[in-house]
Order: sequence, then C-alpha cells, then structure tokens
Amino acid sequence: MESALISSPIGVLAVLCAVAAFFFLLAQVSEARLFNYIPPLLFIYATPVFLSNLNFGGQTVLPNSSIIYSGLSKYVLPVFIVLMLIKVNVPAVVKVMGKGVLVMLMGTLGVMVGGVVSYVIVHGWLPEDSWRGFGALAGSWIGGTANMLATKEMLEASEAQLGLAVVADNLVYIVWLPLLLMSRDYADKFNKWARVPAERLAAMDAAAEIHAEEDHAPTMQQYLFLAAVVLGVAAIGHAFAPGIASGIKESLPALSGVFSETTVRILLVTTIALLLSATPVSDLPNSTAMGTALIYIFVAGMGARADVAGLADAPAFVLGAFIWIFIHGLFMLAGAWIFRVDVHSVAIASAANIGAAASAPIVAAHHRPNLVPASILLALLGYALGNYLAPLTGHLARMAVGQ
Repeated sequence: MESALISSPIGVLAVLCAVAAFFFLLAQVSEARLFNYIPPLLFIYATPVFLSNLNFGGQTVLPNSSIIYSGLSKYVLPVFIVLMLIKVNVPAVVKVMGKGVLVMLMGTLGVMVGGVVSYVIVHGWLPEDSWRGFGALAGSWIGGTANMLATKEMLEASEAQLGLAVVADNLVYIVWLPLLLMSRDYADKFNKWARVPAERLAAMDAAAEIHAEEDHAPTMQQYLFLAAVVLGVAAIGHAFAPGIASGIKESLPALSGVFSETTVRILLVTTIALLLSATPVSDLPNSTAMGTALIYIFVAGMGARADVAGLADAPAFVLGAFIWIFIHGLFMLAGAWIFRVDVHSVAIASAANIGAAASAPIVAAHHRPNLVPASILLALLGYALGNYLAPLTGHLARMAVGQ
C-alpha cells in the first residue's frame, strides 16, 4: 500500500495553501505573460495532482484521501459561496452596463444550449456519466470557479471529471481570451454592424463614474461581522438541507435524484447570500478577496484527490468544449445585434461568463479601463446565476441523450 510523505491534516492543508500562494507569487514576481493566457488556477490544480499520484521511493508527497479534502467540500465550499455572493449589486451593474447585461444573459443561454448540443455530439466517446463533468464546466462558464466546484458537488461528479473540466476550461481560455482582447481593434466595424447608438458609450462612461466605489481596509469589527454572517448562513444550510431534501424525496420522488442533500444545501446557501446582498451586509469589505483565496485552496484540494487515469478522456471532452464555446460566441453576436450593444460591452460580458471575476477586469482594462469595477459586478452576477443554471445544464445534457 502506498504511503504519503505528508499525511497529517495540518500538513496537507499547509501544502495546499503553499501551492496556491506559490503560483500567485511567481506570477507577481516574474510578471510573465504566460500567466495572462494560462492562469494560475491550472497550475494550482495540476501540482497537487502530481504530488498525490507520482511515487518517490514508494511514497507520494500528498495522500489521495484526507479529512482535509472532505472538510473542504462540506464546510469551506458553503463559506466561499456566501463570501462571493454577498457583493452582488444588480442595480449598479444594470445602470452601468445597460443592455450589456442582456447580452451577458444571452451568452449564459449560449453556454446552456452549447453544453447540451456539444454533449450530444461527443458523448459517444465519453463515459456514460460525463454529463456531470459538462455540468461542472457549465458552472465555470456561467459564473466562475466557485460555481464549477459547487456544481461538481451538486452533480456528484468524480474527481476525474472535474479534472477534465479544468483542463478544457483552461485550453479554451487560452484561445478565447486573446480573441476578446483583439476584438477592440475592430470596434468601429463591429459597432457599425451592431447598429450601436452613438450616445451609448458616453452614457456608459458617465454611469461608470457615478458608481465608482473606493475600497478601504477592513476593520477588526468588520471581520467579526463578516465571520458571523458567513458562518451563520453556512450553518443554516447545514441545519435545514437534510429536512428539505427528505421532504422533496417523500413528496416528489422523481426529483430526489436531482435535489440531493448537497444540492439543497448549496442552493439554500446561495439564495440566502443573494438576499443578503441587498442589505447592508454587502458593504462589508474584503469578502470577495477572502472567498477567492478559499476557492484556490479548494481547487488545490480537488487536484490532490484526482486520479490521472481519468484524463485519458481529455481529447473528446476538449473537442466538446470548443464546439461549446463556438455556440456561446454565436449567442453573444446575436445578443449584440439584437440589443445594439458595442464590442467593448460584448467582450466584457463574455469574459464575465467564461473567465469570471479573474478575466473580466483584464478585458475591461484593455477595452475601457473605467469599466473595470462594472466588469467585476457583471462577473458576480454570473456567480449568482451559476449555482442554479449549471446543474440544470448538466441534467438537460443527460436527458438529451437519454441517460
């Protein structure tokens, strides 16, 4: 039986944190352009995969199984969902982006339709339950990494399928991000084709100035308030999810396979967090940064649990992902033409879907720097939708092929 060089829970957690911190430090110190096209997320996931699968003298560095991994899924995941969602500010993003929000929603619909269509095309080359992995990737492309991880838990996707979703996500990102950045060079032609009103850009810039917010350092009291709120919501989810799931199973047996206890817990936490985003709780600073940090530690933990044998299905999965992104792109173009939206808003909206809060500001800074704050809010709107729509996409893909 294989053993691990580092097996204590605190040691495993320390390694996961160190891996996540190292690649961000490397990106910051080296300023390598590589990290603009291959985000640290891929390295943060892949490194623990090797540490837990490669033998060094009969030992791996990390174990494939640890109480830390299960603890991350059960306790940390609800926490970072709340941290990410309490900052959603729908009125502000609508005022700044205007019809750009509608284009983003068209892109979200494109992700859902593309996920189903691409799965129908490639499912014959994949294991039967690969719709779960497609659902996880839909989570990333509707909202972001937090949604991918939440959907993975809701659909009970395997670690191998999550690995395929991460690989496909990053390979598509390498191609899609440069296209979004380059689209700025064709702004005049695109805007003429989309029949964009001349006053749209001026109105958007004026709204961005009005809704610009200055960040400030959190106080000790604010950290305590934030901890009380976040842990309280997570506790409510853990307390009520078993009863709700049991009630669904008894009253609607046909839906028991869809609304598991994990699914109910995540949807309950998501809904409460969104309700809180309309209260003064949303003014608590630093929640998004803290949530994002937990996400990367969670991703490292998922990598440590992965089995490299599952990556053999990567070619078919990646092919499906590229078909999928093409369909998303068509929906974005249709949305731009229907709603007469400029190329800058379209690129930011697509980045808010496909790349989430990590990429939307990059695209916004390249197109129109004053839209960076709005791009983050737009990405958070995607986070708000992802935990509802991504599992639905997975189940629609399953039903489309009769699985």
